[in-house]
Amino acid sequence: MDRLDAMRIFAAVAESGGFAGAARRLLISPSAATRAVASLEEELGVTLLNRTTRVVRLTERGEIFLDQCRRILEDVAAAERLARGEDGEPRGRLTITAPVCFGRLNVLPVIDRLIAAHVSLSIRMILLDRVVDLIQEGIDIGVRIGPLADSALIATRVGETRRVAVASPAYLQKHGAPEAPADLKSHRIIAFESLEATREWRFGEDGKISVRLDSALAVNTADAAIAAAEAGLGVTRVLCYQAKAALAAGRLRLVLEDFAPAPVPVSLIRPAHRGASPNVNAFVETARAYFRERPVGVGLPG
Repeated sequence: MDRLDAMRIFAAVAESGGFAGAARRLLISPSAATRAVASLEEELGVTLLNRTTRVVRLTERGEIFLDQCRRILEDVAAAERLARGEDGEPRGRLTITAPVCFGRLNVLPVIDRLIAAHVSLSIRMILLDRVVDLIQEGIDIGVRIGPLADSALIATRVGETRRVAVASPAYLQKHGAPEAPADLKSHRIIAFESLEATREWRFGEDGKISVRLDSALAVNTADAAIAAAEAGLGVTRVLCYQAKAALAAGRLRLVLEDFAPAPVPVSLIRPAHRGASPNVNAFVETARAYFRERPVGVGLPG
């Protein structure tokens, strides 16, 4: 097998955390990935990966070699783009991921501009209300809402949003509006699981006001949480852009506005070890321009 191909497979195995994930990403069989790494180790005379039945981990030598592999592969990719005349003009496939509602409301308009300006570019958009591993799932760029703890990502901030508590006018008329976070304990709660990892809701700019809540209903998408709240099933908490249309139409009302938590960033993210391709650069610049013109799309209601 070609040395560069073996290096690509090794890097994919290391980044995916296993041979099966790398094989799916590269469209090869797991056995072919295993043979390629074993052959590379034999040629180098070192063990690059420690394998167990459940996990694959880099050895110390493997970590050093992976860093050099990434540099070499990025240089080769850049040379290939230059040879094809692709270094300036976006073309080919760009894969983007975003949260479901944000992608529908705010990323699709960016994509519309992008493909109108670059006819040789095609887009694959994956909408998921969960944190996505860009490397393992073969994604070029994503939208992340919230603080970024992963130092392996390069982030470009495009705006901010805020958690808001909402309920329908009919529900509030029947049960009354909570005046403080602790009042939520006497209300029916609709939990949006992708937003709240625990049953504890935090309020206030510093997040020091917290209340632990049991939910009457738990859902895994913002659309479901909003629909349930509109139906009068209880109080839910979503990101403000998700509830914007329902609030504007009067189907939902904000509650506990005086206790609103601090806003969280909306960022475009990509793996730090990958060079920024023309496709990624074009998307970032188009998105930045779009959100400069329409900050309300990621900002606070009203």
